[in-house]
Amino acid sequence: MAAPGGSLNCEDFSMFQEVLKVMRTIDDRIVHSLNTTVPTVSFSGKVDATQTCKQLYESMMEAHLSRDKAIKSCIAQTSEVVGQLREERAKDSDNLALIKQLRKEQTKLKLMQSELNVEEVVNDRSLKIFHERCRIHYTPPKVK
Repeated sequence: MAAPGGSLNCEDFSMFQEVLKVMRTIDDRIVHSLNTTVPTVSFSGKVDATQTCKQLYESMMEAHLSRDKAIKSCIAQTSEVVGQLREERAKDSDNLALIKQLRKEQTKLKLMQSELNVEEVVNDRSLKIFHERCRIHYTPPKVK
C-alpha cells in the first residue's frame, strides 16, 4: 500500500500525517472487514474463512511495513536536515533565523518519531482484533 501520489511528503508535517491517516485505513476498518468477510458459525460452509483471513493478514502486514518504512524514511530525512542545520549553527551561532529553523526541524523530527509510537499502538490493536476473529481459521507465520 503506497502513499498517495507515490511518495510521502516529509517537508510538511500536516501533509505527512494526512497521508499516514489514509495509509491507516485498513487498520481503521479492520472490524468492519472481519465482520463482512469472516463468517459466523452458521455461515461457515459458504465462505473459505482460512483464505479470507490469510488475505486480510497479508494486506495488513503489507500496510504496516509500508507505513513503517515511510515513517522511518521521513525520520532519516529530517534527521539529516537537523544535522546540517546544527553544523551551520556551529559556524554561525548568532544567526537567529538559522536557530529558529533548527528548532522547527527538531520539533518536526520529534513529532515524526512519536508517529512510530502511534504506529505501534495501531498495529497492536489491529493484530489483536485479527487474532480474536481469525485465530480459529488462520494462524499467521511467526515473526522474527
